[in-house]
Amino acid sequence: MPIKVTYKLLLLTVFLLSSMVGFSQSDKQQQLEERRQELRREINKINQLQAENKSKQKSQLSLIESFNYKISVLGNLIKITNQQANLLTREINNNQKKISDLRTELAQLKEDYAAMIVKSYKSKNEQSRIMFLLSSDDFKQAYKRLQYIKQYSDHQKQQGEDIKAKTIELQKINQDLLKQQEIKNKLIAENRESQKVLEKERKEHQEIVAFINKNLNTYALQIKTKQQEADRIDKQINDIIRAEIAKSKKKTGAVATTSTSSASSFSLTAEEKVLASSFASNKGKLPWPVEKGYVTVKYGTQRHPVNKSLTIKSNGVRIATEKGAKVRAVFNGEVTRVVVIKNANAIVMIRHGNYITAYKNLKSVFVKEGDKVSTKQDIGEVFTSPNNGDTILYFSMYKEVETQDPASWIFKM
Repeated sequence: MPIKVTYKLLLLTVFLLSSMVGFSQSDKQQQLEERRQELRREINKINQLQAENKSKQKSQLSLIESFNYKISVLGNLIKITNQQANLLTREINNNQKKISDLRTELAQLKEDYAAMIVKSYKSKNEQSRIMFLLSSDDFKQAYKRLQYIKQYSDHQKQQGEDIKAKTIELQKINQDLLKQQEIKNKLIAENRESQKVLEKERKEHQEIVAFINKNLNTYALQIKTKQQEADRIDKQINDIIRAEIAKSKKKTGAVATTSTSSASSFSLTAEEKVLASSFASNKGKLPWPVEKGYVTVKYGTQRHPVNKSLTIKSNGVRIATEKGAKVRAVFNGEVTRVVVIKNANAIVMIRHGNYITAYKNLKSVFVKEGDKVSTKQDIGEVFTSPNNGDTILYFSMYKEVETQDPASWIFKM
């Protein structure tokens, strides 16, 4: 392969690789910005809900849950903003290198162009050009000399165009650099403010923790009582689901077996199979069960935020929302039960084929057993505690009798 072709291929490869890196960095920057804006909206939502409920004296345990979540979101915001600033630093460094390389290239182009102009000036006399052609030994040589004069003129013109193009490119990169530095400075300033807010939140959090630690036995008893109540409700829901499974077998005429898997599985009609498949295909895209809210307690077994010797077992999520918040069905389905459990508020259970969603702690219910509901249809109102102003929806999901993590199903939970 000729050396010139190899060199061109090398230049093309370098260009393509640098372009890919540029696009990759740009995409990453856009993703980070989108995530940063999401976190900012989340913090605004928390602040708004906290402001609405400020008139009530919150329980210390509720405050701890809110602070934990807000501190977590603020920490993520600072982390994402730092990543953006670091990526911008790399982009700025790349642009500075490009500017340096372009300036060197531009200086060389101008130097070559100046030499050509001088040479052209010395031989610009039309007579000298004619003499150059006439002094040819034959027609062939005269033709070649004419072509050379034309090529030299074209090359001179191209050099001028290259200088103009490189100058414009240099100006554009300089403008991009200024914008990048401006964005970086803004991000750094925002991060300083976020750090201040985070420190303030942490200080208040530590004060509450210190207060709780003085009365740890009392709070430990409250935590255990809450957990026992949650376990009692979860057991009753589990019993209801098993009863619904038995009912489904009777409805479809399925033969009951002694196997554990069969006893724990719904017997579905053709219509219910389609509904279950549709529900499963929307995993990660289901709407929130309330219009405004944030998760204060996640799904699963976890250490208590204050008393590390105690664990919380959560079969669903706790969502803090605004007073008077309406509860929405997260998908099409049928209201299978409206339950009122002793010492607890109403629960609505909706069946989506072999999936169940449960909405707990409702003040009022707008649906009844057997009702067909659609996605985002209001099914009730969340209960607001008159003692501390907490408006908490307890939301759970099941596949057969197995609990599911709502964060895997609900959009951006």
